[in-house]
Amino acid sequence: MRRFLLCLALAAAPAALHGQDFGDSRCVMVVDTMLRYRRVEVGTSLTFYAGGLVRLSCIGTSVKMQADSMMAIDNFRTTYFVGRVHYSDSTMDVTADRGTYFKDGERWEARGNVVARNLKTNSTLRGPSLDYLRPIPGLRDTVQMYAVSRPRIDYIPTDSTGRAQEPYVINGDRVRFRGNDQVYAGGQVTVDRSDFGATGDSLRLDTGAGQDGALVGNAKMQGKSADPYTLTGRRILLRLGANQLRGVRSTTQARAVTSEWDLVADTIDLSLEQSQLVQTLAWGDSTRPHGVNPEREIRADSLAIDTPNKVPTEARLFGRGWVGAKADSGTGERDWLEGDSVVARFAPADSGASRNVLHQVEARGKARSYYRVTDRSKPGPPSISYVRGDVIMLLMRSSGSNDVERVDVRGAVDGIQLQPIPPRRDTTRTDSLRVPADTLHPNGTR
Repeated sequence: MRRFLLCLALAAAPAALHGQDFGDSRCVMVVDTMLRYRRVEVGTSLTFYAGGLVRLSCIGTSVKMQADSMMAIDNFRTTYFVGRVHYSDSTMDVTADRGTYFKDGERWEARGNVVARNLKTNSTLRGPSLDYLRPIPGLRDTVQMYAVSRPRIDYIPTDSTGRAQEPYVINGDRVRFRGNDQVYAGGQVTVDRSDFGATGDSLRLDTGAGQDGALVGNAKMQGKSADPYTLTGRRILLRLGANQLRGVRSTTQARAVTSEWDLVADTIDLSLEQSQLVQTLAWGDSTRPHGVNPEREIRADSLAIDTPNKVPTEARLFGRGWVGAKADSGTGERDWLEGDSVVARFAPADSGASRNVLHQVEARGKARSYYRVTDRSKPGPPSISYVRGDVIMLLMRSSGSNDVERVDVRGAVDGIQLQPIPPRRDTTRTDSLRVPADTLHPNGTR
């Protein structure tokens, strides 16, 4: 009976149903099965209705469509599907409550409880709406998809051998796909994976040849590994390698909070290996790099900090680099070292837990240093040393106490050393202090 009705429908339909007047369009749509149908002709225009598990296909292609009922107008140029709608081709498999196929643009629109699965990558989209445009020779060279009303995408990239990698879970008010490896999203975008989470006003992600991406507008990246970090800025660029996150760069109002530093600059770049931070770069004009942590403070025009395997090894500061030691708990003052370039090197501590501690700090080019020396055997304020030279090198104690063991100064050297003089109380007057004799002028006046 179903075969008889199909033959009857195709015989009764005009030539348009058989695809003889579709011009340059690529889909020649035919009804494969149906239980009931009705056709209405007005002049040369055909409107076709069918119900009862309707199946259609495009001749010579893998395109298949299915629904409880359908209506085709204008000689099948626009076809509406209602109830348990299913669309598939060699690339996509889509289910929805309703669907519409526009032949002129080879466009499939799915509405209501949409689930779309990419058959090549197994990526999945779920949401209320999807527009799908399949690749057509001479019309478009790759798959394109558009979704609105905040769909969820489980986006699965593949490596060079076609093996599936860990998915990115992407949410946005609107999403666009181009091919199997390019995603664009806008409107309160979120991206989640086991190694990081990200938010922004918009997203571009290329897991194919480009191996990069960008978050724009109130962008934020958070590393979730054993070496966490938070990077914010107006724009964050992503670097990928074999679909693994290799680095992130924040530009304009950049800030990075890591296990070691709270750093601000115009631009901050974090390099990653196995989700761990191995190098931090920062530079800027309007906002010079400025970093603080409980032990020290740094400033420069640009800087680089190396932390392979989560261990600090070297920090390099260029353009009036400045390094300050731990702030005094009482005054908030820091000992500091400054130069056109400053290099701080770290080495394993000789006692306590296994860790790298500050070993040496070297300043070159108009170098200056200010530091205080406290003699713990004597009460009172510390002595103060201010030194200038072409090169200043501080050698730190290897215990990790951040105490200076030796200072070497080379080149044009000058400076000043101020030693505190403890006050001496006048034994004849209890309400005043005696002024030391060496502070009197030769004439005996103060």
